[in-house]
Amino acid sequence: MNKRILISLAMVLLLTSCKEESLPKPKAFLRLAYNEATYQKVTSDCPFIFEFSNDAVVQPDEKCWINISYPNLKASLNITYRPVENNLKELLQESEKLTYNHAIKADGISAQPFDDSLKKVYGALSEVTGDAASPLQFHLTDSSKHFITGALYFKVQPNYDSILPAVKYVEKDIKHLMETLEWRN
Repeated sequence: MNKRILISLAMVLLLTSCKEESLPKPKAFLRLAYNEATYQKVTSDCPFIFEFSNDAVVQPDEKCWINISYPNLKASLNITYRPVENNLKELLQESEKLTYNHAIKADGISAQPFDDSLKKVYGALSEVTGDAASPLQFHLTDSSKHFITGALYFKVQPNYDSILPAVKYVEKDIKHLMETLEWRN
């Protein structure tokens, strides 16, 4: 009987010890692929025109506030238009305040000035790094009649590392919008 137990025990040990050696999985990174952007002009009765990505849906309203949504990214770019009526300083302060309201959650805030004197379009694009609600914001003006602000929002919990590829994708579209914006007089 002892011989049977020893043989059974030996068989169990042989069968369980013949498994492949487990190795740690190699590091992998999520690869997000986005379409190459193509652009078209926005059509509205607003006092400005610009080009936007074909991957986005543009919805203007009667006050020329525009929502540009990116359904595949669960993101929207909210653009607000306001006429300049001897209040340019206040409009600039409001725009800056909107950006710096995110400083609580931000790791950093950097601004890139924008200046196209031929089209009379001046402004800045601000990037808010960290887990802030709006990672990109901009403002544009002609300094005398028109003022636009824009802010990018995602319909997900703001985890900067996770949304960074989408932020960089939309940042190219925002820069294109800024470069193609023209005022209508």
